[in-house]
Amino acid sequence: MIPAFLIMILCSKCHKPAITVIRYSGAHLCSQHFVEFVERRVKKDLKKQGKTMNNSRIAVAVSGGKDSIVTLHLLHDLFESRPLVQLYAITVDEGIKGYRDASLEVVQKNCNILGIEHHVISFKDAVGKTMDEIAALHDDLGECSYCGVFRRMCLNTMAKDLGVDKLATGHNLDDMAQSILMNFVNGDMQKLARLGPHERIQPGLIPRVLPVRTIPEKEMMLYAFVKNMKFHNAECPYSTRALRGQFRCIVDDLEYRNPGTRHSIFQSYECIREMLMEKYPPVDLNHCLQCGEPTSQKLCKTCILLERIRRLF
Repeated sequence: MIPAFLIMILCSKCHKPAITVIRYSGAHLCSQHFVEFVERRVKKDLKKQGKTMNNSRIAVAVSGGKDSIVTLHLLHDLFESRPLVQLYAITVDEGIKGYRDASLEVVQKNCNILGIEHHVISFKDAVGKTMDEIAALHDDLGECSYCGVFRRMCLNTMAKDLGVDKLATGHNLDDMAQSILMNFVNGDMQKLARLGPHERIQPGLIPRVLPVRTIPEKEMMLYAFVKNMKFHNAECPYSTRALRGQFRCIVDDLEYRNPGTRHSIFQSYECIREMLMEKYPPVDLNHCLQCGEPTSQKLCKTCILLERIRRLF
């Protein structure tokens, strides 16, 4: 009798050696069919997110991690033969010593390989402080509250400067499931309705597209390895205080016990998304009294947080 660990698992499609098992479907896939499996879903979902993708200037938010690097390569491969589509890469330099500086090099190398323009915008230039300086305040609000707001502002600012039509981010299926669950638990239906992709263009805001939102995180990692992509595999030193980490553990545990849970959470959200958007349509935006950027309040969140920083320093 052959020991179980010596039995070769074969691909469900071609009977070559399999490199992975898709637990939520039961399929075993070789490297070729795994790559096709990922790319087919990305293409299918992008068609749902907007027909204008075929004639666009698209900026990709690239941090250097596996998700954003895979997103950059996928969009490049998808639109390389379409001259009417122009891709740009945007990296936000938060000013986290020993973390962001290393990833900037990785992003630039990938952009050089693909022939994509790489643009960097820093917290220091945009808001006057680095993330390390803000973290030194030990504010109860937490580093991620500042970082999330400032990153969104920086991405939108650079995207507008480049004159792009859409901003693509590398949010994967795990990210989506966590965000959906977090907003349900917090009872924030308005934020849930705004998760994206964004269908209505708000003046002053670049709409988001989410090319890899149906791809689980582990499949993103495997895809990067199979395609021999270079990425920055490190965790932000300030992420340990983020509430998202608790929801990551919840979703991971549910997925382990019941394969397909992430997809179920996402599909449930998709079923009610139109109803949420009808009940909570995008609000008419004002201009921030201080910086002039779009906001639903008198002051935008960026200016509110900057004022808080000034009081703490």
